[in-house]
Amino acid sequence: MKNFKTLFLLVSIISLILLGACSNESGSGESENSAKAKGEDLKIGMSFQEMNNPYFISMKESFEEAAASIGAETIISDAQHDVTKQVNDINDMIQQNIDILLINPTDSEGVESAVKQAKEAGITTVAIDAQAKGPIDSFVGSKNFDAGYKAGQKMAEDLNGEGKVAILDGIPVVPILQRVKGFKDAISEYPDIEIVDTQNGEQDRSKAMSVTENMLQANPDLDAIFSVNDGGALGALGAIKSSSKDVWLYSVDGHPEAVKAIANGDIFKATVAQFPRDQIRVGIGMALAKHWGAEAVPKEVPIDVKLLTKENAEGFSW
Repeated sequence: MKNFKTLFLLVSIISLILLGACSNESGSGESENSAKAKGEDLKIGMSFQEMNNPYFISMKESFEEAAASIGAETIISDAQHDVTKQVNDINDMIQQNIDILLINPTDSEGVESAVKQAKEAGITTVAIDAQAKGPIDSFVGSKNFDAGYKAGQKMAEDLNGEGKVAILDGIPVVPILQRVKGFKDAISEYPDIEIVDTQNGEQDRSKAMSVTENMLQANPDLDAIFSVNDGGALGALGAIKSSSKDVWLYSVDGHPEAVKAIANGDIFKATVAQFPRDQIRVGIGMALAKHWGAEAVPKEVPIDVKLLTKENAEGFSW
Protein backbone atom coordinates (compact mmCIF):
# COMPACT_ATOMS: atom_id res chain seq x y z
CA MET A 1 0.00 0.00 0.00
CA LYS A 2 2.85 2.39 0.83
CA ASN A 3 4.48 1.79 -2.56
CA PHE A 4 1.14 2.38 -4.30
CA LYS A 5 0.68 5.70 -2.49
CA THR A 6 4.19 6.77 -3.45
CA LEU A 7 3.62 5.89 -7.10
CA PHE A 8 0.22 7.64 -7.12
CA LEU A 9 1.75 10.79 -5.63
CA LEU A 10 4.55 10.74 -8.17
CA VAL A 11 2.26 10.29 -11.18
CA SER A 12 -0.13 12.97 -9.92
CA ILE A 13 2.62 15.53 -9.49
CA ILE A 14 4.19 14.86 -12.87
CA SER A 15 0.77 15.13 -14.52
CA LEU A 16 0.21 18.43 -12.76
CA ILE A 17 3.52 19.86 -13.94
CA LEU A 18 3.17 18.63 -17.51
CA LEU A 19 -0.35 20.01 -17.86
CA GLY A 20 -0.20 23.02 -15.57
CA ALA A 21 2.96 24.39 -17.18
CA CYS A 22 1.26 24.39 -20.57
CA SER A 23 -1.78 26.39 -19.45
CA ASN A 24 -2.46 29.12 -16.93
CA GLU A 25 -6.14 29.42 -17.81
CA SER A 26 -8.74 29.84 -15.09
CA GLY A 27 -10.71 26.77 -14.14
CA SER A 28 -7.61 24.59 -14.14
CA GLY A 29 -8.93 22.64 -11.16
CA GLU A 30 -8.70 22.16 -7.45
CA SER A 31 -5.52 20.06 -7.69
CA GLU A 32 -3.59 22.96 -9.25
CA ASN A 33 -4.79 25.34 -6.54
CA SER A 34 -3.65 22.84 -3.92
CA ALA A 35 -0.25 22.53 -5.57
CA LYS A 36 0.07 26.30 -5.74
CA ALA A 37 -0.67 26.50 -2.04
CA LYS A 38 2.21 24.11 -1.40
CA GLY A 39 4.44 25.74 -3.99
CA GLU A 40 4.15 29.20 -2.48
CA ASP A 41 6.57 28.12 0.22
CA LEU A 42 8.99 26.56 -2.27
CA LYS A 43 12.21 28.01 -3.57
CA ILE A 44 13.67 26.16 -6.57
CA GLY A 45 17.14 26.76 -7.98
CA MET A 46 18.22 25.90 -11.53
CA SER A 47 21.90 25.90 -12.46
CA PHE A 48 22.56 25.78 -16.22
CA GLN A 49 25.85 24.87 -17.85
CA GLU A 50 25.15 27.66 -20.36
CA MET A 51 22.31 29.82 -21.61
CA ASN A 52 23.74 31.08 -24.91
CA ASN A 53 21.95 28.31 -26.81
CA PRO A 54 18.31 27.89 -27.93
CA TYR A 55 18.26 24.41 -26.36
CA PHE A 56 18.95 25.75 -22.88
CA ILE A 57 16.81 28.83 -23.43
CA SER A 58 13.84 26.52 -24.03
CA MET A 59 14.73 24.71 -20.80
CA LYS A 60 14.76 28.00 -18.91
CA GLU A 61 11.35 28.94 -20.31
CA SER A 62 9.93 25.56 -19.33
CA PHE A 63 11.44 25.86 -15.85
CA GLU A 64 9.87 29.27 -15.29
CA GLU A 65 6.47 28.10 -16.61
CA ALA A 66 6.45 24.95 -14.47
CA ALA A 67 7.53 26.81 -11.32
CA ALA A 68 4.91 29.50 -11.93
CA SER A 69 2.21 26.83 -12.26
CA ILE A 70 2.80 25.87 -8.61
CA GLY A 71 3.62 29.36 -7.36
CA ALA A 72 7.25 28.56 -6.51
CA GLU A 73 10.03 31.13 -6.27
CA THR A 74 12.94 30.57 -8.65
CA ILE A 75 16.66 31.29 -8.74
CA ILE A 76 18.49 30.78 -12.05
CA SER A 77 22.22 30.82 -12.77
CA ASP A 78 24.40 30.42 -15.86
CA ALA A 79 27.74 28.63 -15.34
CA GLN A 80 29.03 29.73 -18.76
CA HIS A 81 30.78 26.35 -19.05
CA ASP A 82 32.90 27.17 -15.99
CA VAL A 83 32.60 24.42 -13.38
CA THR A 84 34.12 26.61 -10.65
CA LYS A 85 31.46 29.25 -11.33
CA GLN A 86 28.76 26.58 -11.28
CA VAL A 87 29.90 25.28 -7.89
CA ASN A 88 29.94 28.83 -6.54
CA ASP A 89 26.51 29.54 -8.02
CA ILE A 90 25.07 26.48 -6.31
CA ASN A 91 26.68 27.42 -3.01
CA ASP A 92 25.01 30.83 -3.31
CA MET A 93 21.66 29.12 -3.87
CA ILE A 94 22.20 26.95 -0.79
CA GLN A 95 22.84 30.11 1.22
CA GLN A 96 19.53 31.46 -0.08
CA ASN A 97 17.76 28.41 1.40
CA ILE A 98 16.48 26.74 -1.75
CA ASP A 99 14.34 23.63 -1.25
CA ILE A 100 15.00 22.02 -4.63
CA LEU A 101 18.02 22.15 -6.95
CA LEU A 102 17.94 21.27 -10.64
CA ILE A 103 21.47 21.00 -11.98
CA ASN A 104 22.51 20.86 -15.61
CA PRO A 105 26.20 20.16 -15.02
CA THR A 106 28.95 21.64 -17.13
CA ASP A 107 31.25 18.92 -15.74
CA SER A 108 29.66 15.80 -14.29
CA GLU A 109 32.47 15.08 -11.84
CA GLY A 110 33.46 18.67 -11.12
CA VAL A 111 30.10 19.52 -9.54
CA GLU A 112 30.27 16.67 -6.99
CA SER A 113 31.27 18.92 -4.08
CA ALA A 114 28.28 21.20 -4.72
CA VAL A 115 25.91 18.21 -4.95
CA LYS A 116 27.23 16.92 -1.61
CA GLN A 117 26.75 20.31 0.03
CA ALA A 118 23.18 20.47 -1.28
CA LYS A 119 22.53 17.02 0.17
CA GLU A 120 23.96 18.03 3.54
CA ALA A 121 21.64 21.04 3.52
CA GLY A 122 18.63 18.77 2.97
CA ILE A 123 18.00 19.99 -0.58
CA THR A 124 16.32 17.68 -3.08
CA THR A 125 18.61 17.54 -6.12
CA VAL A 126 17.83 16.38 -9.66
CA ALA A 127 20.33 16.36 -12.55
CA ILE A 128 18.97 17.44 -15.92
CA ASP A 129 20.27 16.52 -19.39
CA ALA A 130 23.68 15.36 -18.11
CA GLN A 131 24.43 13.17 -15.10
CA ALA A 132 26.02 14.72 -12.00
CA LYS A 133 28.29 12.80 -9.68
CA GLY A 134 27.27 12.75 -6.04
CA PRO A 135 24.14 12.01 -3.99
CA ILE A 136 21.48 13.22 -6.43
CA ASP A 137 17.88 12.10 -5.98
CA SER A 138 17.18 11.53 -9.67
CA PHE A 139 18.52 12.11 -13.18
CA VAL A 140 16.32 13.08 -16.14
CA GLY A 141 17.92 13.02 -19.57
CA SER A 142 17.48 12.04 -23.19
CA LYS A 143 17.98 8.52 -24.50
CA ASN A 144 21.35 9.49 -25.91
CA PHE A 145 22.37 6.01 -27.03
CA ASP A 146 19.12 5.77 -28.98
CA ALA A 147 19.80 9.18 -30.51
CA GLY A 148 23.19 8.09 -31.86
CA TYR A 149 21.78 4.77 -33.00
CA LYS A 150 18.86 6.34 -34.87
CA ALA A 151 21.23 8.77 -36.62
CA GLY A 152 23.54 5.91 -37.61
CA GLN A 153 20.69 3.79 -38.91
CA LYS A 154 19.35 6.66 -41.03
CA MET A 155 22.81 7.40 -42.41
CA ALA A 156 23.35 3.75 -43.32
CA GLU A 157 19.97 3.54 -45.06
CA ASP A 158 20.64 6.70 -47.07
CA LEU A 159 24.06 5.35 -48.11
CA ASN A 160 22.51 2.03 -49.15
CA GLY A 161 24.78 0.27 -46.68
CA GLU A 162 28.17 1.32 -48.07
CA GLY A 163 30.54 4.25 -47.91
CA LYS A 164 33.13 6.12 -45.88
CA VAL A 165 31.96 8.16 -42.91
CA ALA A 166 33.41 10.23 -40.08
CA ILE A 167 32.49 11.29 -36.55
CA LEU A 168 32.56 14.90 -35.39
CA ASP A 169 33.03 14.20 -31.70
CA GLY A 170 32.62 16.43 -28.63
CA ILE A 171 33.43 16.92 -24.97
CA PRO A 172 33.73 13.46 -23.33
CA VAL A 173 30.74 13.67 -21.00
CA VAL A 174 28.30 10.77 -20.62
CA PRO A 175 25.59 11.99 -23.05
CA ILE A 176 28.15 12.54 -25.83
CA LEU A 177 29.87 9.20 -25.18
CA GLN A 178 26.49 7.46 -25.36
CA ARG A 179 25.62 9.12 -28.66
CA VAL A 180 28.90 8.04 -30.21
CA LYS A 181 28.47 4.49 -28.94
CA GLY A 182 24.94 4.33 -30.34
CA PHE A 183 26.15 5.60 -33.70
CA LYS A 184 29.03 3.12 -33.84
CA ASP A 185 26.76 0.25 -32.88
CA ALA A 186 24.39 1.13 -35.72
CA ILE A 187 27.19 1.43 -38.27
CA SER A 188 28.73 -1.86 -37.11
CA GLU A 189 25.67 -3.60 -38.57
CA TYR A 190 26.82 -2.55 -42.05
CA PRO A 191 30.18 -4.14 -42.94
CA ASP A 192 30.55 -2.05 -46.10
CA ILE A 193 30.47 1.24 -44.20
CA GLU A 194 33.82 2.33 -42.81
CA ILE A 195 34.42 4.98 -40.13
CA VAL A 196 37.58 6.57 -41.52
CA ASP A 197 38.04 9.56 -39.21
CA THR A 198 37.03 10.87 -35.76
CA GLN A 199 37.86 14.41 -34.70
CA ASN A 200 36.71 16.62 -31.84
CA GLY A 201 34.69 19.68 -32.76
CA GLU A 202 34.02 20.42 -29.08
CA GLN A 203 30.30 20.92 -29.89
CA ASP A 204 31.20 24.43 -31.04
CA ARG A 205 30.21 25.81 -34.43
CA SER A 206 33.43 27.65 -35.27
CA LYS A 207 35.67 24.88 -33.95
CA ALA A 208 33.64 22.26 -35.81
CA MET A 209 33.91 24.22 -39.05
CA SER A 210 37.71 24.26 -38.80
CA VAL A 211 37.87 20.58 -37.86
CA THR A 212 35.56 19.63 -40.72
CA GLU A 213 37.70 21.54 -43.22
CA ASN A 214 40.69 19.42 -42.14
CA MET A 215 38.57 16.26 -42.21
CA LEU A 216 37.44 16.92 -45.77
CA GLN A 217 41.00 17.56 -46.95
CA ALA A 218 42.28 14.37 -45.30
CA ASN A 219 39.39 12.27 -46.65
CA PRO A 220 38.50 13.45 -50.18
CA ASP A 221 36.18 10.47 -50.72
CA LEU A 222 34.14 11.01 -47.55
CA ASP A 223 30.41 10.32 -47.93
CA ALA A 224 28.86 11.43 -44.62
CA ILE A 225 29.56 12.88 -41.17
CA PHE A 226 27.87 12.22 -37.85
CA SER A 227 28.06 15.15 -35.42
CA VAL A 228 27.33 14.66 -31.73
CA ASN A 229 25.27 17.87 -31.68
CA ASP A 230 23.60 20.29 -34.05
CA GLY A 231 25.89 23.17 -33.12
CA GLY A 232 28.87 21.23 -34.43
CA ALA A 233 26.86 20.01 -37.41
CA LEU A 234 25.99 23.58 -38.42
CA GLY A 235 29.70 24.44 -38.38
CA ALA A 236 30.37 21.35 -40.47
CA LEU A 237 27.61 22.41 -42.86
CA GLY A 238 29.43 25.67 -43.55
CA ALA A 239 32.69 23.85 -44.22
CA ILE A 240 31.04 21.34 -46.56
CA LYS A 241 29.28 24.05 -48.56
CA SER A 242 32.51 26.02 -48.90
CA SER A 243 34.24 22.90 -50.23
CA SER A 244 31.42 22.24 -52.73
CA LYS A 245 31.56 18.56 -51.74
CA ASP A 246 28.50 16.32 -51.53
CA VAL A 247 28.99 15.08 -47.96
CA TRP A 248 25.82 14.35 -45.99
CA LEU A 249 25.25 15.37 -42.37
CA TYR A 250 23.51 13.60 -39.47
CA SER A 251 23.30 14.89 -35.92
CA VAL A 252 21.49 15.11 -32.57
CA ASP A 253 19.47 17.92 -30.93
CA GLY A 254 16.65 19.51 -32.95
CA HIS A 255 18.21 22.99 -33.18
CA PRO A 256 15.97 25.41 -35.14
CA GLU A 257 18.63 26.08 -37.80
CA ALA A 258 19.28 22.36 -38.25
CA VAL A 259 15.57 21.65 -38.55
CA LYS A 260 15.24 24.36 -41.22
CA ALA A 261 18.20 23.01 -43.20
CA ILE A 262 16.79 19.47 -43.07
CA ALA A 263 13.29 20.60 -44.09
CA ASN A 264 14.83 22.42 -47.07
CA GLY A 265 16.26 19.13 -48.34
CA ASP A 266 19.87 20.25 -48.04
CA ILE A 267 22.93 18.03 -47.45
CA PHE A 268 21.87 18.08 -43.78
CA LYS A 269 19.85 14.86 -43.94
CA ALA A 270 18.67 14.22 -40.37
CA THR A 271 18.91 15.09 -36.72
CA VAL A 272 17.55 13.21 -33.73
CA ALA A 273 15.57 15.70 -31.68
CA GLN A 274 15.64 15.95 -27.91
CA PHE A 275 12.80 17.34 -25.80
CA PRO A 276 14.38 19.77 -23.33
CA ARG A 277 11.06 21.10 -22.02
CA ASP A 278 9.94 17.61 -21.06
CA GLN A 279 13.22 17.01 -19.25
CA ILE A 280 12.57 20.07 -17.09
CA ARG A 281 8.92 19.25 -16.40
CA VAL A 282 9.64 15.66 -15.47
CA GLY A 283 12.69 16.75 -13.44
CA ILE A 284 10.58 19.13 -11.39
CA GLY A 285 7.99 16.38 -11.01
CA MET A 286 10.63 14.02 -9.61
CA ALA A 287 11.91 16.69 -7.24
CA LEU A 288 8.43 17.59 -5.99
CA ALA A 289 7.52 13.95 -5.47
CA LYS A 290 10.57 13.54 -3.25
CA HIS A 291 10.11 16.86 -1.49
CA TRP A 292 6.41 16.31 -0.85
CA GLY A 293 6.71 12.89 0.69
CA ALA A 294 7.67 10.10 -1.71
CA GLU A 295 10.17 7.84 0.04
CA ALA A 296 11.91 7.13 -3.25
CA VAL A 297 11.81 8.28 -6.87
CA PRO A 298 13.36 6.64 -9.94
CA LYS A 299 17.11 7.12 -10.01
CA GLU A 300 16.97 7.73 -13.75
CA VAL A 301 14.17 8.81 -16.07
CA PRO A 302 15.00 8.52 -19.80
CA ILE A 303 13.18 10.85 -22.19
CA ASP A 304 12.43 9.66 -25.73
CA VAL A 305 14.07 11.19 -28.82
CA LYS A 306 12.69 11.59 -32.35
CA LEU A 307 14.35 11.23 -35.76
CA LEU A 308 13.71 14.29 -37.95
CA THR A 309 14.13 14.06 -41.71
CA LYS A 310 12.95 16.07 -44.71
CA GLU A 311 9.61 14.32 -44.42
CA ASN A 312 8.77 15.38 -40.85
CA ALA A 313 11.10 18.24 -39.84
CA GLU A 314 8.81 21.04 -40.99
CA GLY A 315 7.12 22.68 -38.00
CA PHE A 316 9.15 20.94 -35.30
CA SER A 317 10.31 23.09 -32.41
CA TRP A 318 11.48 22.68 -28.84
